[in-house]
Amino acid sequence: MEREASDHRPAGLRPPETVMRLARLGSFHQSRLSFMRILTRRMQAEGWRFDRPVFEIGDDGTGHAVYSAHGPERSYSLVAFAHDLPPEKRSDRVIAEAWDATFALFDGVPGADDIARLAQNVPLQEAGRVSERELSVSRANRSVRLWEHVVSALAAGCQPDPVQIEAVGYLMRTTAVYGSGKLGAADREMIADRPECAAPFQVEMLSVYLTRTFVRDLVQHMADARARTRSGGTAARLDPALARRLGIGNSTGLGMAPFLLNHPVLFNNWITARETALERVRSLPQASPQEVARFRDLFARARRSVAHWQTGHPGQAWKRSVLISDIDHLAGHLESDVLSAPHPWDGLYLWAERSLSCEGQEWLVSLMLEPYGALVDDLTSAMACGEGETRRIAGAMTLGRLRQLVQRSHDWALAIDWDLPETTARVWYVSEEKLEPRLGERAEEPIAPYEQPLAPGRDVAALYHAMEGWPEEASVAEFLLRHSEHRHAVRRVQIVAEAPYAEIRDNTIACDLLPIDMLRCKLSFFGAMHFDPRSDRWVRICMFGNAPYPEELSARDGDFWIYPDPPETPDA
Repeated sequence: MEREASDHRPAGLRPPETVMRLARLGSFHQSRLSFMRILTRRMQAEGWRFDRPVFEIGDDGTGHAVYSAHGPERSYSLVAFAHDLPPEKRSDRVIAEAWDATFALFDGVPGADDIARLAQNVPLQEAGRVSERELSVSRANRSVRLWEHVVSALAAGCQPDPVQIEAVGYLMRTTAVYGSGKLGAADREMIADRPECAAPFQVEMLSVYLTRTFVRDLVQHMADARARTRSGGTAARLDPALARRLGIGNSTGLGMAPFLLNHPVLFNNWITARETALERVRSLPQASPQEVARFRDLFARARRSVAHWQTGHPGQAWKRSVLISDIDHLAGHLESDVLSAPHPWDGLYLWAERSLSCEGQEWLVSLMLEPYGALVDDLTSAMACGEGETRRIAGAMTLGRLRQLVQRSHDWALAIDWDLPETTARVWYVSEEKLEPRLGERAEEPIAPYEQPLAPGRDVAALYHAMEGWPEEASVAEFLLRHSEHRHAVRRVQIVAEAPYAEIRDNTIACDLLPIDMLRCKLSFFGAMHFDPRSDRWVRICMFGNAPYPEELSARDGDFWIYPDPPETPDA
């Protein structure tokens, strides 16, 4: 029975023990707090201007170009280098040495000397070095099949096949977008106080957004060159609606999974913002007709988006089928007057909690935030994290207090029998050959000596047992003088005491671990959709698909572009 209005109590934040389970984190979807949408919303609201001061690309598709974005106070420029990459050198691996295109995001508008300096370094990526004038470095490869199809079609005076565009979704995919001091680029602290950089990953998102424009222009340029060379004719202009469907692809593997474990305070801030937004919406006593209309419109558009979600991975296909079933069930429930009842959003969420899977619940959570930008968008400014994440250990804390904290935040870890082989079956390590994070089998490979500290549950449980026999009043400092191997676990417990969503409350080295849950969680905060895993350890996504291009940003929707537009109705 639903609660009566007179009986209603504030929803409150969902507890960490509910939210921070991998099965739920791996069911997160993009929302209005996602980083891509934060960027496009800001650029549209502030009236950013864009231009292309340099486009020195030859008929063979090689050369360089500059794309500048001008905000209210400062400018940023993508310096792009296009290369002639032999097919045998095309690889998405981190250890690749050549790419179809390489990029740097420059702080300001570069001069000729800046471009010359970058030309000597950016194409080399890890083998080169940039300066504090650069904010990110990235590279990308073509989707060879779709690239050739689009160039050939346009050169022949035709539009490319929409079915092929829909099936692939991008003309290039990034293999890395580096920021925050990588390869000599500026540290985040140098730009963190800029309003446009306050939210996480805004530099990287801007780089990808401008890369998408460069890729569109490059494919058109190469089609024009082919048409001139072959027939002396003119290529067709890529239809703006088709161009808009194209995003930038990305292949993300195990390298991203440890990020959530290695940045607990930052991760806490992301989850806290999302949970606070949900709590604010659930606490509303009523929904206006305009808010209900917005929700129903986006519900229909998001439902169509799920219907077009393509994946060949059995696990993700099963989750998609569950989500479709949940959406159908939710659609039936919405036919009632649930949204006109008192406290409609709390009632709707409580119904979903009883009636839908985690996948459906989290899809609904994202959708419930959509009508309430004025209520929740301010939370984006609290999603970043400064140097405080590497906080000092509180050495004066008593062991009695530390035990209490462990029992409160890591009770799930204390309940695990860590002596069972299946609970410690996996090992996180870094491959010497590939220089990439790996997840190996402890019993099958001699890799335990190289294990990375990415099993906080096991380590905190070991800390707890190491404190046995120590007096309650003894200090953490005294304990760590004898047992320094537990420093990282102590710091972890003290962080989680202040940042309750900092810890994934699951075993990250268990035999049944699915790293894809961690990947999908992080990518949902980027704003990714239509996840297409290739295994439980890497996934393909598309970024900025359907987003307005820079020249369209003032006229088209800078926020809800993530949801496909309603299908056009034929003229009567």
